[in-house]
Amino acid sequence: MALRHYTLDFNLSAPADCPTTVHGLQSIFQEQEMTETVHDTEGHGYLATFIGKNGRLVILRVTAHGLLTIDLQCCEGDNIVQVENLLNTLEEKLRSLLHGNIKRVKRLPALTRGAAVDRYWPTADGRLVEYDIDRVVYDEDSAYQNIKIMHSQQFGNILILNGDVNLSESDLPYTQAIMGRGQENYAGKEVLILGGGDGGILAEAVKLKPKMITMVEIDQMVIDGCRTHMRKACGSVLDNLKGECYQVLVEDCVPVLKKYVEEGKTFDYVINDLTAVPISTAPEEDSTWEFLQLILDLSIKVLRPTGKYFTQGNSANLTETLALYEEQLGRLSCPVDFSKEVVCVPSYMELWVFYTVWKK
Repeated sequence: MALRHYTLDFNLSAPADCPTTVHGLQSIFQEQEMTETVHDTEGHGYLATFIGKNGRLVILRVTAHGLLTIDLQCCEGDNIVQVENLLNTLEEKLRSLLHGNIKRVKRLPALTRGAAVDRYWPTADGRLVEYDIDRVVYDEDSAYQNIKIMHSQQFGNILILNGDVNLSESDLPYTQAIMGRGQENYAGKEVLILGGGDGGILAEAVKLKPKMITMVEIDQMVIDGCRTHMRKACGSVLDNLKGECYQVLVEDCVPVLKKYVEEGKTFDYVINDLTAVPISTAPEEDSTWEFLQLILDLSIKVLRPTGKYFTQGNSANLTETLALYEEQLGRLSCPVDFSKEVVCVPSYMELWVFYTVWKK
């Protein structure tokens, strides 16, 4: 059973008169047949909980520095109209009691906690976003990651890997950005895609008449899920692992890249769709940075002198993270130049940075 969590905040010009304010609200809680428990805050304002027979819980806090908050929790099956009326009554009463002392009143939509369908996913820079997700269409654990595909009324199906939003069926701007924004001539060219198991890049690249596309994706279960549930992004390209101008290798890309380096095989375009730039240099992310550096080095080695390497960066808000990545570009086995572009990716609900890298 899920819970609905409502919040109501009053920012005040001066600390509230706790006894008067609390006394003014008591009749409302009594009408709701809610039992009051006052908690000792050791001089840090007033804190009380009110519990109703129907399972409703209200937490009333009045801080010493001028903030009054009300948190209301109720079971998902509770009468929403009654809950809204209770909040309306509390807000109206507080506006009357605190008249002239209110700087701002903020009431947020209810947060549903523990629901069967999780609608809340963080942005790269740590903000919480609520999606209009109404159902889970695919949820499997592979040997490498948890794979979810969830349906959004606005964005279509969304691929989420290990809790990170990867691609939705409406995220063509992502695919276009990581391919050069329509400014590259793929006709007759050889293309290497690293990752890309959702098939979005492959589907768009095939349309541009390349000589051959090689896509290296480690996780067959990502391909299987997207083949069925992300068809607005991938079309029919994942129905077969080989087509007229493409092949999909279900392998780890590192050994494949090393093999290509040894053989002297090169490409006109290398598109890295494996992972975003890590958000920090904390010890737990050191391995990701090492992996990123390895992929960069190997990719540049298989890139033709006139070729280009495309990759995503991360959120445009993560300026320090992006600066660290750009430092990495200066440490490759051969000197490179780069450009970057900021693109709004619909389902990310934030601006995202993409890089183009080429040999000097």
